[in-house]
Amino acid sequence: MSTSQLEMLTDLARDSRDHAGKVLAQERQTEQQTTAQLQSLLSYRAEYAERLQKAMRDGIDPATMYNYQQFLASLDTALSRARQALAAQQASVQQSQKNWQQEQRKLSSYDTLASRRLLEEHRRSERHEQKTNDDLVTSRLARQHNDTPH
Repeated sequence: MSTSQLEMLTDLARDSRDHAGKVLAQERQTEQQTTAQLQSLLSYRAEYAERLQKAMRDGIDPATMYNYQQFLASLDTALSRARQALAAQQASVQQSQKNWQQEQRKLSSYDTLASRRLLEEHRRSERHEQKTNDDLVTSRLARQHNDTPH
């Protein structure tokens, strides 16, 4: 694999990792919004149940009692759906996290490969330079040896 191919693969892996990071951030934001909605519903239900308790202490007619109970039942249904939505969103966050980690590992693998390749090129260059220096010293010594009278 050529250096330019490795650079291209590294760039593609970086782009994929960055995209996975953006998706993960969006999933987490949606999770926070879903959590906030659930909390709002829970607060509203508690407040409404408290109103019912107060109305019952103060005296309440059967029709109003029925309306309170029906509304609380509809809030309970909405809470159930909100909890399911939150569970599904949390699963999406986990999947996005795994995907981001996978993309990060891929990028790290390419970075490691590029580092090894660079290190090998550096070693090769050092060996070549050392061989060139050795050849120069050897030829200089040979000339000196040939130039000295016997």
